[in-house]
Amino acid sequence: MFKYFRTIFYGVVFIGFSGASLLAFSGSFDDFFIAIRNDNVGKLNNLLQRGFDPNTRNEKGQPGLMVAMREQSPKVARVLVDQPTIDVNALNLAGESALMIAAIKGDLASVKLLLDRGARLNQPGWTALHYAASGQEPKTVEWLLDRGAEIDALSPNGSTPLMLAAQHGSEVSVDLLLARGANMALRNTQNLGAIDFARSGGRDYLVKKLERMQR
Repeated sequence: MFKYFRTIFYGVVFIGFSGASLLAFSGSFDDFFIAIRNDNVGKLNNLLQRGFDPNTRNEKGQPGLMVAMREQSPKVARVLVDQPTIDVNALNLAGESALMIAAIKGDLASVKLLLDRGARLNQPGWTALHYAASGQEPKTVEWLLDRGAEIDALSPNGSTPLMLAAQHGSEVSVDLLLARGANMALRNTQNLGAIDFARSGGRDYLVKKLERMQR
């Protein structure tokens, strides 16, 4: 009887999984993410030609394209975004997109590539501009603004890109956001403004600078 039910169980499993999933069980899952980390286009193309799903997520729920952005693997990233079935706007468990990851990395080439392939620039909550402002590459901030990024976009707790730049980002990004019209008077749901963020980041020089501008 046990043998009978075991046979039925494996039959159901076999029918229930897609071809890509079956490939993953034979080792392709690991190969897929190894290829991404190593920026190995040859191995990646081999898997995709065999039917492996380019939207496969790793054990932490990160889509392959997002892993490519984290690992800064530009060659495999280009292959992935060119797949007809790729979802460039897939989110991880933290609500992050591949564009956000590329933005915080200051990877302008990948930011441009993703936007050209339909990545969302503006959306409710956290945006690519928030992430770029948190990073150290003001050129990415500038380029997103040039493409129409919402300068005073509000995160779930009401924080703006300027606040994040004041706490973590480049001083050039702070200056750029202010020059483009970022509202320094805005406060988040904790009643914190850009000056408070700069202070919490231990950036006394920015605190003084922003206080002078506020007068």
